[in-house]
Amino acid sequence: MTSPVDPSLNRRKLRLALRQAREATGLTQREAAERVEWSQSKLIRVETGTVSVSVSDLRALLTLYGVTDPSTVRELEEAARGSKGPSWWSKYHDVVTPQYAQYLGYESAATSLQTYHPIVVPGHLQTPGYAEALLKPHGLTPKRIGRVVGLRMERRTRMFDGSAGPDATFILDEAAVRRQIGGKAVLNEQLQQLLDLGARDGITIRVLPFEAGAHYSTLGSFVLLGFPDDDDLLYLEHAAGSMTGGEDLELLARYQECFQTITHLALGETESLDLIGRIKQDLAAR
Repeated sequence: MTSPVDPSLNRRKLRLALRQAREATGLTQREAAERVEWSQSKLIRVETGTVSVSVSDLRALLTLYGVTDPSTVRELEEAARGSKGPSWWSKYHDVVTPQYAQYLGYESAATSLQTYHPIVVPGHLQTPGYAEALLKPHGLTPKRIGRVVGLRMERRTRMFDGSAGPDATFILDEAAVRRQIGGKAVLNEQLQQLLDLGARDGITIRVLPFEAGAHYSTLGSFVLLGFPDDDDLLYLEHAAGSMTGGEDLELLARYQECFQTITHLALGETESLDLIGRIKQDLAAR
């Protein structure tokens, strides 16, 4: 049985189609909003995919933009009907910031994901025990830790256990696979999960060895998302999180170049999994 399309993906489809249709007419956001008697902020929210779109509002915009092809209109009307309702992460609203929710919407639609982390195993790949051990020093309540761990596990399941996940490449610093977060038993389980995930199609796990020396991203972790129909997006992982795409092409290009450099410096896929396996064996021997 096919899973229903998440509302965020329908909002994204509408965002792209309506923005492209408006730009094809040469109208600015202000001009288009005035023509349909909307506030400009309403049109901006529609074009950023942060709100659902009613069928009547959609039809008003399509008429303004001269979109009349019956199949296109039907497809967008179906997307408008499916744009309402909560996204899968809405039930974690107590631990998901608006900025991170927006990122999760983009991540759900991405066809490629490239990420590097210099300190710990990234959330996409964490086991429950590792994630819990990582969160404990932050002074969170057990309930809140459980909520964050639950979010990470559902995110991982949705990304890797279906047929429509992105082509994902993870480059982990050697420090991330050696650091004993949670002790030997927790790290052992985490390393086994890396080996299991790294053996799957569509998931590439590589290790940047200590010998690689200094490079641009020794300052922090980042995620690059790729789309076939939109600008690539950069997400910098820090306390508040931040995203950039077409509005800062220079920064985006810098991190794309950085990832290429790191990829060149990292061990090959087989070598990386072999190293993780040896670290796991050494851990068991201690």
